[in-house]
Amino acid sequence: MSVPPVRPRWRPPRSPPDEVVRDLGRALKLPEPLCRLLAARGHTTPAAAKAFLRPSLSDLHDPAQLADMDRAVDRLERALDDGETVFVHGDYDVDGMCAAALYTRVLDRLGGRVVPFVPHRMRDGYDLGPSGVRQAREAGAAVILTADCGIVAHAAVAAAGEAGMDVIVTDHHTPGATLPDAVAVVNPKREDCAYPNRHLSGTGVAYKVALALARRRGLPDEEIHYTLDLVALATVADVMPLEGENRILTRYGLRVLEQTRTPGLRALREAAGLGDRSLTAGHLSHVMAPRLNAVGRLEDAAAGLRLLLASEGEAGGLARDLEAVNARRQAVDREILGQALDALDGYDPETDRGVVLAGTGWHPGVIGIVASRVVERIHRPTVLIAVEEGKAVSRGSARSVPGFDLLDAIRACGEHLERFGGHAAAAGFDIRTDRIDAFRAAFADAARDRLPEPPVPEQRIDLELTLEEITPELVRYMAYGAPYGLGNPTPVFALRGVEAAGVRAVGDGSHLKLRLVDGDRSIPAIGFRMMETHGEAARSGRVDAAVKLEADEWRGRRRIQAKLVDLRSAG
Repeated sequence: MSVPPVRPRWRPPRSPPDEVVRDLGRALKLPEPLCRLLAARGHTTPAAAKAFLRPSLSDLHDPAQLADMDRAVDRLERALDDGETVFVHGDYDVDGMCAAALYTRVLDRLGGRVVPFVPHRMRDGYDLGPSGVRQAREAGAAVILTADCGIVAHAAVAAAGEAGMDVIVTDHHTPGATLPDAVAVVNPKREDCAYPNRHLSGTGVAYKVALALARRRGLPDEEIHYTLDLVALATVADVMPLEGENRILTRYGLRVLEQTRTPGLRALREAAGLGDRSLTAGHLSHVMAPRLNAVGRLEDAAAGLRLLLASEGEAGGLARDLEAVNARRQAVDREILGQALDALDGYDPETDRGVVLAGTGWHPGVIGIVASRVVERIHRPTVLIAVEEGKAVSRGSARSVPGFDLLDAIRACGEHLERFGGHAAAAGFDIRTDRIDAFRAAFADAARDRLPEPPVPEQRIDLELTLEEITPELVRYMAYGAPYGLGNPTPVFALRGVEAAGVRAVGDGSHLKLRLVDGDRSIPAIGFRMMETHGEAARSGRVDAAVKLEADEWRGRRRIQAKLVDLRSAG
């Protein structure tokens, strides 16, 4: 079934007071559109705008503010002093791999004995569990240091204690009603934790622990700053808000990554075709992170961790291996997406508030990605269930739309599930295969209760511009607002009533290329995978275009290009 994408409703820009915009312009000598953008996003004084445009590592919070930090550092110091083995237990996603690699690099730099580990998605399962405890015991570890996991692993922490091992939990996921009985639990989401940033990634928490430990051991902060390449990659990959401290960590992490000491990250950049390009958060989220995540989804995340810890001689081959796995993951994604869209036969956008799709042979490691693709197409909470032939239990993954608490809805269907977990935007569960139809009906009811009207996506518009206002100076200064991502989205500008000229399909025929023209001003524009959905509007002559602005480099020449976000006939 060919399901047309849902067209968004444009949300008009905020209008900051003119006097605030004028004050910023006088004080900062910046283009007026940029001052409007800064004011609309809450940076209304020259001091606030300067702090946003030029953040500093000195603005980072003191790691000592994290609850249990002293206890964690005390125990790690004792392990270093006594030559004890520290078993670093990460997770099978990018954040977990990066956090485990960061701890391994820092503990090794401090002369420690460290054994890194990340679980196999299918064999070991998520979180610190029996497999991790067993392997820590076999490694002769005195300490298990978790990285991006462990906050609800009460049984595993207790089992490790009974086996004579101390556990230090460092995590960023939401704690349960009680904390695990560990030597220390470092997590900014603890209710009794006064740390100002509750949205650190798991690797961000690991960085804070490493920084506190290094300071205790007399190492300068600069020796730990070199791990910010891992922090940036994890923060973006785990979709942490790029505000305040996270934005600082990511901004400086991108700089470190461009000259990284980590052979594996250099090899990953090369294999992904990024070479010596200046890196953006988009390169991390759309190019580098998927390659590491792919191996955790389809094979063994240990291969990703090996790459992050590889020597110069090993890194190139490991990166090429990951490239091959990612290509296979993309093929699997496309195949399952096609089948999932076909399974939407009978979907009614007027009456259906949520969908549950199940397929035999779907790979459980990629159904979450495909669920996100379906949500992009239909803008409904979507559940995909991977059914394995002959197995009594299947695995599900779900993705939501803004304003719909997915975990709450799935909890309402909990009687049909073996286990479940997640948050408002994403969730996963195990379900007996013979309960799928009952769950589908229950989820449809839960979605209808929570979404009385069909949800409509919104396209945020930051500013309305004329082509005359789009200058190289504006685009250059906009780079100071980066890194862009969740919490600090790339600005979207509306160009009203401009002419669409030179409309054509490019690439494989799915991409839309044109020029946006107003009088003697024009700008090239590209809409990726928009020919089928927006080609008719482009050929209508006068259009309203929602665009992002970027500096495009082609054959040594730099020019401003508009990246189309949406396009509609004017008027």
